[in-house]
Amino acid sequence: MKAKITAIIISATIVSCSTATQKENIPEKDIPIQGTWKLITGITIEKNDSTVTDYTAGKSFIKVINDSHFAFMGHDLTKGKDSAAFYSSGGGKYELNDSTYTEHLEYCNDRQWEGNDFHFTVTINNDTLVQQGIEKIDSIGVNRINIEKYVRVK
Repeated sequence: MKAKITAIIISATIVSCSTATQKENIPEKDIPIQGTWKLITGITIEKNDSTVTDYTAGKSFIKVINDSHFAFMGHDLTKGKDSAAFYSSGGGKYELNDSTYTEHLEYCNDRQWEGNDFHFTVTINNDTLVQQGIEKIDSIGVNRINIEKYVRVK
């Protein structure tokens, strides 16, 4: 009887250890923040002045996040041929700890932004990602709250 109980305990321990190992090696597709995200709206708040940008009208902006890096790209849909022309891109490494998401911006079309870290809180609900934090770069006078709402691209 003792041998059976010992065998059951050893089997349960082995199964639980292998299950724990499997959970640590979560496939990329199962980590919620990884993937391609389309920016829907952006809100910046600077010195009590809010600006809301609708990225569904005349613009397109995406963010791609893999296991170690992020990249963003955006542009107007008129190919730069009117007053709403814009282009933005950048990327680098990131860290994610629970809901704290930190971007280490290594590349940017506006080179003054390179080499800075930006700390955000992220929430993911189904196919929606909301990223909120402070963008601050003293050398160029940037100090604002940035709130972005994305939907997952399937």
